[in-house]
Amino acid sequence: MTDQKSALVVSAHSADFVWRCGGAIALHQKQGYDVTVVCLSYGERGESAKLWKQDGMTLERVKTERRIEAETAAAALNVHDIQFFDLGDYPLELTRDDKYKLVDVIRAVQPDFMLSHSKIDSYNTDHAYATQVALECRMIAQAWGHNPGQKVLGAPQLYLFEPHQTEQMAWKPDTFLDITPVWDQKRAAIECMRGQEHLWQYYTRVAQQRANHFKRNSGGQSGGRDCKYAEGFQSVFPRTIDTL
Repeated sequence: MTDQKSALVVSAHSADFVWRCGGAIALHQKQGYDVTVVCLSYGERGESAKLWKQDGMTLERVKTERRIEAETAAAALNVHDIQFFDLGDYPLELTRDDKYKLVDVIRAVQPDFMLSHSKIDSYNTDHAYATQVALECRMIAQAWGHNPGQKVLGAPQLYLFEPHQTEQMAWKPDTFLDITPVWDQKRAAIECMRGQEHLWQYYTRVAQQRANHFKRNSGGQSGGRDCKYAEGFQSVFPRTIDTL
């Protein structure tokens, strides 16, 4: 038995964890958590347009570049462990055995909380599918009859990180996390994603906007806590508490 705190990120593509929860990863690593990231695919077909515009590009070269970018970004965020399932994208699809592989990771990590995409993403169905899979595998990991003898999962919260166009995704944040202390790490990780440079400034602006929401909801001009960069999340499950 161990008291080591941990978290698990289920990322559809190899860059998603950087844009959407890189700050949460770096912050919790700094707080002593072991954060594991699972990239279900490299996003080699649908999220690598800049790479495909290069002469002579091949699928395997794109995968290699995407993996290097993700590993470099993970190092910038001090990720405890990053795993690549290489299941393809556009569309992302998992077999039963693929799901059981993710269940094995969940049981091994025993996360205190999990992070994945919004439940709806009409622009990129891989994202919503990844969360459907995360929920299904969370359920299986809780089942005493699945691989009896393994330690079953408790009830970690699943936080849905911010999609690209929130108003289209039925995503409503109920949690804002101050990532100001680790912003330099997140920005460094963002800049590792050379194949999607068009998103660097976009997600910087998102972090600044969420910082405004953090300040307002912490008291605003009546003594609210200052914050320069933040990330927003939507929780899926009720929280069990002893005090408000």
